[in-house]
Amino acid sequence: MSRNSRSRLIVRTARLADIPAINRVVQRTYPNLDDYTYDELRGQINNFPEGQLVAVYEDTVVGYCATLCLPEEQVMRPHTWAKITGNGYGSTHDTDGDYLYGYEICVDPGYRGLRIGQRMYREREALCVKLGLKGIVFSGRLPGLRRRFKQFGSAEAYVEAVKDKQIRDSVLSFQLGQGYELLGVMPNYLPPDVASMGYGAHLLWRNPEYKYREDVAGDSHVHLQRPATVRIAVVQYMQRAIDSFDEFAQIVTYFVQETADARADFVVFPELFTVQLLSIKNEELRHRAAIQRLADFVDEFRELMASLAVKYNINIIAGSHPTWVGDDLQNIGYIYLRDGSEYQQPKIHPTPGERHYWNIVGGDSLNAIETDCGPIGVLVCYDSEFPELSRHLVDQGINMLFVPFSTEDRNGYLRVRYSAHARAVENQIYVATAGNTGNLPRVHAMDLHYAQSAIVTPCDFAFARDGIAADTTPNVEMVAIADVRLDVLADARTTGSVQNMLDRRHDLYHVQWKPRRRAVKGAKAR
Repeated sequence: MSRNSRSRLIVRTARLADIPAINRVVQRTYPNLDDYTYDELRGQINNFPEGQLVAVYEDTVVGYCATLCLPEEQVMRPHTWAKITGNGYGSTHDTDGDYLYGYEICVDPGYRGLRIGQRMYREREALCVKLGLKGIVFSGRLPGLRRRFKQFGSAEAYVEAVKDKQIRDSVLSFQLGQGYELLGVMPNYLPPDVASMGYGAHLLWRNPEYKYREDVAGDSHVHLQRPATVRIAVVQYMQRAIDSFDEFAQIVTYFVQETADARADFVVFPELFTVQLLSIKNEELRHRAAIQRLADFVDEFRELMASLAVKYNINIIAGSHPTWVGDDLQNIGYIYLRDGSEYQQPKIHPTPGERHYWNIVGGDSLNAIETDCGPIGVLVCYDSEFPELSRHLVDQGINMLFVPFSTEDRNGYLRVRYSAHARAVENQIYVATAGNTGNLPRVHAMDLHYAQSAIVTPCDFAFARDGIAADTTPNVEMVAIADVRLDVLADARTTGSVQNMLDRRHDLYHVQWKPRRRAVKGAKAR
């Protein structure tokens, strides 16, 4: 390919918009290994934004570097790639870690004459110095090991020969030339790496500036460009008869305006709160006819919510609304950010009643959503009762989970409420729930409602005594508002009485999201 003297090559932090380009680089670099899923790359960037770098040449992403911070004892003892990276999501990142751990550097083969790898090593070292860490640790590939194993008889003998410059390994020789110390050999580090026979070379770079670092009490290494405090408002919505869509819009606008005036960052509406639109004609429709009629309002609903998010400068978790997806009717959660952008989150698990009475079909995608307050997740009602879903979102970097729900009785409500507390504790996140109250006598299967909406927290000293930041009076139309601290949440994950996120046994279990995988094998490793 032709290049001119004015070509621009930069290394910068990776963005979510770079994910497709990063994946192309990974595929071209390692055609014989599984490529990352979009969810894994999203998790890497969300979990540690400062630590993921891309090399960009003439506006094309041509290289990628992934890192996280970890404690000294963790990076120095034997480990595997899957365990130390949270199976590729970077969810093991510890803001108070001692070392920067590198778990990916790849360069597009078509651009390897530009010393991009060397540039990325230097940028990674600069990041280590900036964060005041002790150094960089990683386990590098040994692509020449299998070919020459009979000659040396062991991986240890092979790396010593490379270290002594008796032979050359295309990766290890380069890394040693960059000033990295050889600590030893990691067996079973990367089983899919056939050329390296699963081994990795355990390497260390010491930060020469570390001895001059002065610790600041209570200060973590990483400072992200996100607000420390986020204000959440949940709307416990009263179902009552209305005469027109305009009347519905007036009610919704009132809640959006009032919560925006209270300077809330998010306002949360319940699942299927739009069901009151069926009272406009007040027809006594049977179940499937009613839900299909409700789906007819989807365009007006979407236009209304997008305009309100922009007008009132607030992020809206707009409950859910039945929506046709091809020939399937799905219960779709709608999310609108302050700029008017729309995100959709289908309900993954329709309840038995939804399947039987409405013929609702479950969706198959679950993605973290990037907002100006950091990545969030949305689970519609019943989905909150499946812990794998929340864990998949947390792997992608969320700190806040929003659960629009709609339940008919106290039993159903308590299933959602107890699940919200469980998700907050096991993932160390904030969970906001919003439900319907009131009744619609002529709307079958949505005629009765029971709710007590809430904003719940992990259970530890830094949070509310009972794990409830705010809640509502049962079955009364009202709003609950609470401020949640993201910095306190980060501290709890690393220094709390329990550290659920850091103490997970990644060597024993993980959540694998199959529909999004190009190649379903185990976690991608380097």
